[in-house]
Amino acid sequence: MTLARLSNNWLPSMPSIFDRFFDGELMDWNNSNYSSTNTTMPAVNVKENDNEFLIDVAAPGMKKDDFKVSYDNGRLTISSELKNEKEEKDGEKVTRREFSYQSFQRSFTVSESMVESENIAASYENGILHITLPKREEVKPKPSRQIDIK
Repeated sequence: MTLARLSNNWLPSMPSIFDRFFDGELMDWNNSNYSSTNTTMPAVNVKENDNEFLIDVAAPGMKKDDFKVSYDNGRLTISSELKNEKEEKDGEKVTRREFSYQSFQRSFTVSESMVESENIAASYENGILHITLPKREEVKPKPSRQIDIK
C-alpha cells in the first residue's frame, strides 16, 4: 500500500500544477476530500510498521463524538459535522465571534487484501484522532531464515 506521493518536478521553482496535470490529479472529479467551509483540511500523518497502518489526524479542540469514521468497500472515511454554537445570554451582545467547528471529510482507499477491516480501531487523545488498520497475517513481513547449503 503506497500512501506517499512522489514528485517528478525537475525544476523546483516551477509550479506544481504541471505535476498535477500530468498525473491526473487536476482532473480528479471523484475526489471525496473536502471541507464545506473553505478552511484547511486537518493534517494527516500515515505511518506503517510490520503489523499495522496508522493514520493520525490533527484535530485539536474537538471531541471524539465530533468524528465519524467509517469503512465501506475498501474506502476509509473520516468526517466531522459542522457545529456552529451561537448561544447568547440575555443582555449579552457578541461583537466578534471566531469560535466555530468546521466540517470536513477525508477518504482513503484501503486494499481489502492487506487490512483486517473488521479490526480497524479509532481513538482520540490530545487533539489527535488515531486510526489503526491491522495488517492481514499473509502481508506481514516474514522473518528471514537461514538456508542450509548441501
